[in-house]
Amino acid sequence: MSEVADHLLEMARAARRVLPILAAASDQQKADALMGCSQALDNTRRAILDANAADLAAAQQTGLSEAMLDRLALDEVRLDGVIAAVEHVARLPDPVGQVIDETRPPNGLVLQRVRIPIGLIGIIFESRPNVTADAAALALRSGNAVILRGGSEAIRSNRTIHAAMVAGLTKAGLPADAVQFVDSTDRAAVGAMLGAAGLIDLIIPRGGKSLTSRVMAEARVPVLAHLDGLCHTYIDKAADPVKAEAIAVNAKMRRTGVCGSMETLLIDQGYGTPDALIGALIDAGCEVRGDEAVCGLDDRAVPAHAEDWTTEFLAPIVSAAIVDGLDAAMAHIARYGSHHTDVIVTEDDAAANRFVAGVDSAIVMVNASSQFADGGEFGLGAEIGISTGRLHARGPVALEGLTTYKWVVRGQGTIRA
Repeated sequence: MSEVADHLLEMARAARRVLPILAAASDQQKADALMGCSQALDNTRRAILDANAADLAAAQQTGLSEAMLDRLALDEVRLDGVIAAVEHVARLPDPVGQVIDETRPPNGLVLQRVRIPIGLIGIIFESRPNVTADAAALALRSGNAVILRGGSEAIRSNRTIHAAMVAGLTKAGLPADAVQFVDSTDRAAVGAMLGAAGLIDLIIPRGGKSLTSRVMAEARVPVLAHLDGLCHTYIDKAADPVKAEAIAVNAKMRRTGVCGSMETLLIDQGYGTPDALIGALIDAGCEVRGDEAVCGLDDRAVPAHAEDWTTEFLAPIVSAAIVDGLDAAMAHIARYGSHHTDVIVTEDDAAANRFVAGVDSAIVMVNASSQFADGGEFGLGAEIGISTGRLHARGPVALEGLTTYKWVVRGQGTIRA
């Protein structure tokens, strides 16, 4: 085993040693720690932004894609958002100890399901330095320890943010080993995390398809993940044209590099002004790759190829098709979608209800931009990722998604006959 892998396993052992301390930490102590973290982030904002500028300069020289550069970049406004997210998490109710439900059978027992932390969580992520703060805050608030392994492109940013987070939590009397950062770009650390069964309780990857595919293929630890954000927007025949245009343009063009960005636009053949919709996207700077019907609406559209329907562009590019009604739209989503976020725009409540019931995605929206697929926008303070699986947690994963439960049974000398 390599020196990096050995070090990673020692980090995991150190994290497990502090789990009882985190489990016993009071609500107020965890909240105070996070408020201290937010203050430390604010106090070191110049160092964070300087580190990020150095990361960006290096990434540009290596030819990192525009989508990845956008995810990597921090500025004053984005850093304000990172700090605000940590403060928001501090103010959220502590999930640990919450009674999920309680039953009292005739035998006199009191049976409760009570929320507890998962334990040690490993986060493997690319580009986004805000994940360092978000993941640390969510893990700490829910009583978990965390090991963070970011991408090499953000090593300086992540290192500086992590130092601020540790300063905040130790000032509140919590152990530094609760939030650890893999300060190495050696890929052996990732392999060690994936193989650390019995030490790491859950792995959450947050990055591109190649990273997530590797994690899901190699992990001997449970994984919470999504592969692609193949998000669809379906414009129903009963859609309001003003809403349809605003939603479609925002869903694609607000930030093209986020996983909630629309990648495919589906337009009902009964919708009245599809040409205006396609034109609005192209006028906004989006390349439209359409089927034959879409290309006939605007000569600036280009023909779509088969792979376009399964591509997460993360760029100002969208695939577009005219579909024969709601059933055809749902069939297209079922065939090509990734169960992330899918949207219907319609004034027909029956159509909206059928779409909500029939589309098997973690997030289904009605008359809203898919760019809202974000834990902060859902009132969760931050998110540690978006899960498209069916088990444990689905959609934006925040505090509740980082807990499990145990049964607590109370009796009065009760014995079983």
